[in-house]
Order: sequence, then structure tokens, then C-alpha cells
Amino acid sequence: MKTTLANFVLFQLGWFACVLSGAARAPWLGAAFSAAIVAWHLWSAPRPQDELKLIGAAMAIGAVWDTLLVWNGWLTYPSGMLLPFAAPYWIILMWALFATTLNVSLRWLKGRPLFAALFGAMGGPLAYLAGQRLGAVNFVHETNALLALLVGWAIFTPLLMILSQRYDGYAPARSEA
Repeated sequence: MKTTLANFVLFQLGWFACVLSGAARAPWLGAAFSAAIVAWHLWSAPRPQDELKLIGAAMAIGAVWDTLLVWNGWLTYPSGMLLPFAAPYWIILMWALFATTLNVSLRWLKGRPLFAALFGAMGGPLAYLAGQRLGAVNFVHETNALLALLVGWAIFTPLLMILSQRYDGYAPARSEA
């Protein structure tokens, strides 16, 4: 049975793998490791189809959002960009990793949109700042980037929590009476 602690630890390991390999210009290493974590998450889910829908939605949101940040010239990445104006593929996999936490270790945020918004507003920008310190991302226009990250994550975290209520592959099965 998947535990909250295992989910949290695997997310952290995947995050570091993506960031450190992106900084080292070998982003495929972190991407492969993170894809394995996501695959294990889906394999262990009682209803993997629901988890897959949630992960797909998170990846789509993340791909558009992070591409907008790059396109606006606020962020640049040293590696993993398949197109010069788009988010790197390892960042999009990090959104998939984040989605694996929504129905497990971040389940406590469900039904708490204000907490989810505050969690996102703080955690999102801090994660990118940590990535910058480790050399995986560069803030070209730091104030604009941080403000955008704060607002974006304050919106996307509650939105993803709402989606996680609809697509919860780890919720106890409902009995039909």
C-alpha cells in the first residue's frame, strides 16, 4: 500500500533528479527517473485511469504555463528545451510528479482552497528559486518571474486540487447502495 511518506519522498527524489540533471545538461536522466516514479504511481493506484487523467491535466497546465514564462523572457533553462521558446521537457515531467502527490501526500489540501492557494503561492516560487540556486533555471526578470510564479501557483494549486477530487485514483471505492 502506498504511504504518504513514500509519496512525499519519491516526489522529492524526482524533483532533485530533474533539477540536478537539468543543471548538469543531462536532463534525460532526471526525466527518465521521474517517468519511472510516475509509472510506479500509476501501477500502484487502485484506479490508474483517474490518476492518469489528473497527471495529463497537470502536464498540460504546466506545459502552457512554463512556456509562457519562457516566451515572455522571464525564465531561461540551460537544457532540455526542445523548442527555444518552450518549457523544457523535464519541467513538464515535474508537473507530472507534482500531480502524483495530489491524491496522496497533499490530500489534506482537498476542500481547502485558501490553504491550497497559500501553499502554491509559497511553494511554487520557492521551488523555482531553489532550482535557480542549483543552476537549473535562470531568472532573467526576477521580479516579474517571481510575481507570475506566485500568482500562477496560487491559482493552479487549488485548481489541481479540484481536479484531484474528480480524478482520485486512491480514494476508497464508493459502494453503490
